[in-house]
Amino acid sequence: MNNSQRSTFAILVSVFFFWGFVAASNDILIPVFKDAFGLQNWQSQMINFAFYGAYFIGSLFYALLAGLAKFNIIEKFGFQRSISIGLTVSALGTLLFIPAATFNSFLLMITGLFVVGLGFSLQQTAANPFAISLGDPSKGSQRLSLAGGINNLGTTVAPMLVSLAIFGSLKADSEVARSVSDVQTPYLLLGLAFILAATVFFITGKKEYRELKLSKNKPSTIDDKTSTQVKEVSIFSYKQLVLGMVAIFFYVGVEVATAGNLGEYMKRELGFTNNAIGPYVALFWGSLMIGRWANASAAFTSNNLLRITLKILLPFVAFGIFLGVTHLFGNDISPFYNYFFIIPILIIADFASFEKPHFQLAIFSILGIVSLLIGIYANGIYAVYGLMSVGLFCSTLWPCIFTLAISGLGKQASKGSSFLIMMILGGAVISVLQGVLADVSFIGISNSFYLGVICFIYLFIYALIAGPIHTRNLADAKEM
Repeated sequence: MNNSQRSTFAILVSVFFFWGFVAASNDILIPVFKDAFGLQNWQSQMINFAFYGAYFIGSLFYALLAGLAKFNIIEKFGFQRSISIGLTVSALGTLLFIPAATFNSFLLMITGLFVVGLGFSLQQTAANPFAISLGDPSKGSQRLSLAGGINNLGTTVAPMLVSLAIFGSLKADSEVARSVSDVQTPYLLLGLAFILAATVFFITGKKEYRELKLSKNKPSTIDDKTSTQVKEVSIFSYKQLVLGMVAIFFYVGVEVATAGNLGEYMKRELGFTNNAIGPYVALFWGSLMIGRWANASAAFTSNNLLRITLKILLPFVAFGIFLGVTHLFGNDISPFYNYFFIIPILIIADFASFEKPHFQLAIFSILGIVSLLIGIYANGIYAVYGLMSVGLFCSTLWPCIFTLAISGLGKQASKGSSFLIMMILGGAVISVLQGVLADVSFIGISNSFYLGVICFIYLFIYALIAGPIHTRNLADAKEM
């Protein structure tokens, strides 16, 4: 990347931080709203339903707008200005927290989160390909890995920062928020950050917008008389994509539902207060950072010894960052020391996968099942460790599933990608479904995590089915 591209990329990663920050913040709002509005567990999970459902509705809306109305926002305005539009939509969503707090309305609160999610869906649609385009395309995945690391930084600090903003303290003597109005402050500040970022993207997008207009005015260099049209196979005829859409649905579902119900589990089973669960939720999301740093380290060097060294060291560095941030916010970090001994399991599993997506998906799915079973059957902090470690084994499943699902799609890969993004809907559906199960007296909060076990079983089966297809497609590509 040249200097201009580096500065643009530095600005771009801010939206990745926003996505992670809001996603992890929702897990703090769930128990707070449950108490403040007197909700049942499934009702409090409507926070996740509204936010992740917005990804599906937003992606579907933008696809229909491009397909039926022939109005593609990204082609019309470019990457940066499309991100600016998305940020503005999200900022409008944060403004709804003002009347929501004034009228003490849970419906307005989740409507605000829904609008924030609508903006995020456009941002994500534009930001991922934009990151790939900033420099050498062959190193685009590395830039996405770096951006993903910034996303996880947002998920790590958000639970503690939002808890501090709501409760004024992270100590256990402040059981509930003083009032629902205390929730609006961090989101209004976040809305201000959205507006500032939107302004920067709009201004810096002038050059891209001008170049986009000029490129549309250029005559085509393709001779229509000599061009041939090849009839495309229906995208839904690719088994790996169709099954991969279900896999994304279940993957996002188990990840979001486990994090979203972790706080309720700690309150019911261990007697934790709302504000005291923040560091534990933060470690769940921080576990994704730990796992992604381990997996992505190989992309930054071709030196085998250095690659192995980074794969071993970086997860512990990421864990150290979590401990440092947690201590900085005034928390006792001693309950997390033993989590250090879980990280080697992740590293060994990462090496055992030989960096093959289907191997990694299968191995990590098995470990995810084991983690959930520990959470269901163990007692005390060990059960919490089991549930938090689900984050470790979810950490690399998105790129694994994505790689397997679009394998062999060729020119239809971008279309297939849009369908995969729609399946983020799983975060909305699975989290609410687990909330319903947790409220059933003969099931309870512990046994509700069996829903996550079912999700991981499907992911393991998908790895067995899609793996051979992916291997065959790679072999075919080498022969061409």
